[in-house]
Amino acid sequence: MSRRFRLALLAVAGIALAPSVFAQTASVKKEPVKPINDVAGGATFSAYCTVCHGVAGRGDGPAAKALSKPPADLTQIARKHDGKFPADTVREVIIGETAPMAHGTRDMPMWGPLFRSTDGNVAELRLKNLIDYLASIQAK
Repeated sequence: MSRRFRLALLAVAGIALAPSVFAQTASVKKEPVKPINDVAGGATFSAYCTVCHGVAGRGDGPAAKALSKPPADLTQIARKHDGKFPADTVREVIIGETAPMAHGTRDMPMWGPLFRSTDGNVAELRLKNLIDYLASIQAK
């Protein structure tokens, strides 16, 4: 077998295997929630939300590409609600009572039960602080 033929065979094999290699890299590793001590909204966002929504909340976190639907740009919530931040609606989405229509199936964890399982009595404070943080990052 000539060297050129072997190289061509390797190239074809590489092209055939490439989709499976890329498919493996676009997956989300699910892990148990790790509790954090800081209940500040920014700390909660950083610990639990940035992996999908990104550091600035624009939906560009490292796991975003592996999700069936892109994560929401959280800086645009008020803009999509006539300039008013709908805190009650945001709370319902975070805790899992409702899911945005655009999401289809829900990739986002239901944080209400998860916060209660790790935080006990401070779960509501964590949730309030997270919602206040989201209100603070709205695009002007």
